[in-house]
Amino acid sequence: MIRIYTAFILLGLFWGSNFIYMKWAAAYISPGQISLLRVLFGFIPLAALAWRNGVLRFGQVRYLHHFSVMAALATAFSYFAMAKGTAVLPSGIAGVLGGSPAIFTSLASTLFLRNEKMNSLMVSGVALGMVGITLIARPWAALGGNDPISLAGIAWMMAGSIVFGLSYIYVRRFLSPIRLPPLAIVTWQTGLALLMLFALTDRHGIGQILQDGRATAGVVIGLGLLGTGTAFVLYYFLLQELGAVAASGAVYVTPVIALLIGWAAGEQVGLLEIVATLLILGSIGMLEIGRQRTVPREAAPMQSAVSVD
Repeated sequence: MIRIYTAFILLGLFWGSNFIYMKWAAAYISPGQISLLRVLFGFIPLAALAWRNGVLRFGQVRYLHHFSVMAALATAFSYFAMAKGTAVLPSGIAGVLGGSPAIFTSLASTLFLRNEKMNSLMVSGVALGMVGITLIARPWAALGGNDPISLAGIAWMMAGSIVFGLSYIYVRRFLSPIRLPPLAIVTWQTGLALLMLFALTDRHGIGQILQDGRATAGVVIGLGLLGTGTAFVLYYFLLQELGAVAASGAVYVTPVIALLIGWAAGEQVGLLEIVATLLILGSIGMLEIGRQRTVPREAAPMQSAVSVD
């Protein structure tokens, strides 16, 4: 059990610290370049583990089109949107918003999946989460001419969350029936996202990050190797040991860790941010409990394995 508890704590720490690493890097390179480096160094441990476990097969190439959709939605665009939003938001607030995809996943499920409808608990969870997001965004501050929070940054974070919700629908419709090992899907997904970002990202000036050793280590080690690659490996381990419901509990730790790290870095954390965080965490909890009452048990591992950010 010590190994399991350690993996759970490390997973929450790795996910929660991703936002401060993106914030550091944003001072030197573009969001696209941050995403490219993140996926590059995140792919390394994933590919190594997939090769070691022998989960990759040549025959899986027949599903390349499905992997490509997931690579574009759940990895390339999602990571870019988070980097774009974090660049103009306090890292703690970005981390709190980074825990909101479950809200949009539930909405998308209700709209596009016939057999997955929200019950009253899930509806209440979505409403609670929306209140929390509104408190974080503080749109009334813009009306008063005092806007400490970038609405463009909020929009980018929300765009990433919404796309994540849509990617879940794609998983349920096209990947769950295939029943491939989750590690194989994630490795294909990350590898293809790396190719996409390499092709689409302007790499001019990417070496500027080397001017700051902290920012370089943050992207390569913190965001890439640990926050993406190793985080997926840890999640895969917890998925096998505890199941999808318990493993996804690390999502609750992520916003808290991000907010604490932001506070330690000198970002302002007031009562409003704390209340908003609690509302979003409560929303995620209500959605998870409500989903377990409606989603078939056998579908849960596949959903969670490929939808982790």
